Amino acid sequence: MPRARALAHAVLGEWGIDQDVLDTAELLLSELVTNALRAHAPSGRQVGVRIARSTEEGLLMMEVSDEAPGRPEVRTPGDDETGGRGLLLVEALAHRWGVEEHEAGTGKTVWAELKAPDLVAEPVEREIAAAMVRPDHLLRVWGEWRTVVGTCSEQRNGDDPTLVLSLDEGPPLRVRATEPLTVRHHEKDS
Repeated sequence: MPRARALAHAVLGEWGIDQDVLDTAELLLSELVTNALRAHAPSGRQVGVRIARSTEEGLLMMEVSDEAPGRPEVRTPGDDETGGRGLLLVEALAHRWGVEEHEAGTGKTVWAELKAPDLVAEPVEREIAAAMVRPDHLLRVWGEWRTVVGTCSEQRNGDDPTLVLSLDEGPPLRVRATEPLTVRHHEKDS
């Protein structure tokens, strides 16, 4: 669970989440991940975690996916039982929660929403490491915005990895993978 909590802390810290909401989100995510890890999934399958936000609705959304069959259910364990209270916690702390079965094959995604009225909207422009640039990002280069259409990496003679960004116009851009670049997302067409 330390990795899930660290992920939540890092992501939510950037979003300006209040400390109480941050603590609750970390606990919710930890419970969801614990349940997914304890589910009887086929060997070699991984647990997926997704954290998202809706600044318009003031909601924080957490999803944990696994490939195990069956649906988790809220239990009422006896006083002498040491486990089985995770979904009771989720039910008590979350604004809403639920389960969606995967359409293709076995498995499910358990999700929980948490009220977070102090969410900070994602900046229109932000600086990220070149290694984090993805196709469809708009990249500020040569004084203009260019669309990234592809990425690949090169490494020569033990040098630092180089990222090659193919752009919608102009020659490919070669930069160190750690080079900070200014990007923004495409605006959705109405």
